[in-house]
Amino acid sequence: MSSSKIIGLIVLLLVLIAGYASLFTVDERELAIKFRLGEIVNADYEPGLHFQTPFINNVRKFDKRILTLDALPANYLTKEKKNVNVDFFVKWRISDVSTYYTSMSGGNERVAMERIYTTINDGLRGEFSNRNIQEVISGERATIMSDMTTQANDQLGRFGIKVVDVRVKRIDFTETISESVYQRMEAERTRVAKDLRSRGAEAAEIIRANADRQRTVLLAEAYKQAQETRGEGDAKATEIYAKAYNRNTEFYSFYRSLDAYKNSFGNEGDVLVVEPDSEFFKYFKDATPNRK
Repeated sequence: MSSSKIIGLIVLLLVLIAGYASLFTVDERELAIKFRLGEIVNADYEPGLHFQTPFINNVRKFDKRILTLDALPANYLTKEKKNVNVDFFVKWRISDVSTYYTSMSGGNERVAMERIYTTINDGLRGEFSNRNIQEVISGERATIMSDMTTQANDQLGRFGIKVVDVRVKRIDFTETISESVYQRMEAERTRVAKDLRSRGAEAAEIIRANADRQRTVLLAEAYKQAQETRGEGDAKATEIYAKAYNRNTEFYSFYRSLDAYKNSFGNEGDVLVVEPDSEFFKYFKDATPNRK
């Protein structure tokens, strides 16, 4: 191979290398900054293929996606000076890549994380110090997270950082507070139980009183009806007896005498002392009844 061909191949290879070095791509998940001898030239690149001057320009790329800062749990004092252990995380992204690069030590993500943590930690400390335990546990948790997102963006926006969301994952009591809360809950449940028992006892007494009153009324009405029925029966019996007596007075007298004999001599050893011609024994003296 001649020297001219070798030189031609070398030139072609150098052209290809120079051409490759003159191109760079930006992914839709990336932000890019182009430098010229260490000075920022452009940072507003759309996804696609772009050009640069080899050996003069260089490009730095950063993650455009939403990033997560999962912080270690921290202790905060509430309004009542009670310690709570808070576990939270932060969703954030780069909003201005040039500002982010210059303010975060050349775009150092670790430095950015520390800045974000410090800002959120200080903000949460202030939010918790203005609220009591009940408010931070359930009442105003959503308000705290919303306020913290707004405050963090006000402070971190000048660093090219946007806080998308601040979320409190868990709030735990210290052992002393947990015991105090448990005792308070137990006392409250005991109070509610006593109140329910007293209401139940009151309702039971009312039911018993009503039942006793209804029982007394029913017995009185039953006794009244029984007496009325008994009276009507006695009256009817008396009427029947009277009619029967009027139909055959002699037989009725004889029948009554037999009952008297049976009742007088019902037991062995009964003794009756009367005169033989007494009216009591008139049917013994005359066995033939008068017939009408």
